[in-house]
Amino acid sequence: MENMQKNILITGGTTGIGRATALLLAAKGAKVFIFGRHENELNDTLSDARKAGVEKNITGITADVSRESDVAYVFEKADEALGDIDVLINNAALGYAGIMSGNYSDWQYIINTNLLGYVACAAEAIKRMRRNSSGHIINIGSMSAETKEKGSSLYVATKSAIKGLSQSLRKEVNPLGIKVTLIEPGAVGTDMQPQSPEEQREKETNLEMLKAEDIAACVLYVLTQPQRCDLVEIQIRPHLQMI
Repeated sequence: MENMQKNILITGGTTGIGRATALLLAAKGAKVFIFGRHENELNDTLSDARKAGVEKNITGITADVSRESDVAYVFEKADEALGDIDVLINNAALGYAGIMSGNYSDWQYIINTNLLGYVACAAEAIKRMRRNSSGHIINIGSMSAETKEKGSSLYVATKSAIKGLSQSLRKEVNPLGIKVTLIEPGAVGTDMQPQSPEEQREKETNLEMLKAEDIAACVLYVLTQPQRCDLVEIQIRPHLQMI
């Protein structure tokens, strides 16, 4: 397992699920390229990689997936760092409340990040993957697409769109040799949660919240299946999150 010879691009790879996934896959031997919006978070992740002895397997930049020019820049740098891209993990997303909060520019930024960013990165990855007739796109969605909780209508809309995107895209690219997997976590202890880190750790202990590492382990499981086996949709809920 420590010799996963895959080249992997992770969006939002400097915090939360993306960060945990990058560190785990690098430890398994994958070559990982990450990006996030903030330099300090990128540096923290690269520091963790050094502490874990996997710094040779992770490189990254700062970029904002909501911007067309940044997406182009990300793939230019990923091409340099990785060569071929075997796996895209679409993970960069922001939490948000309902449409009665904020204004047009606020909503636009969330939609550009949570939906258009996934679309743009998937399109760029597919251009590269189809040359080798192989590849894997993993979209990190949310159980919000199922539960559609009140007070979160904009976030629910974006995650519902990711579910539809994943289902349709899989039918489009499977004939090209490319897999698509949707992972929908419940509550995960990350920066996206409104609770303090201390409250999150308590919820994890009480089995009411997942850890980012739980989702990373699921990603690893997905990527280690044989070519004949497609894991299409996976829902992961905290044991005592009653949704």
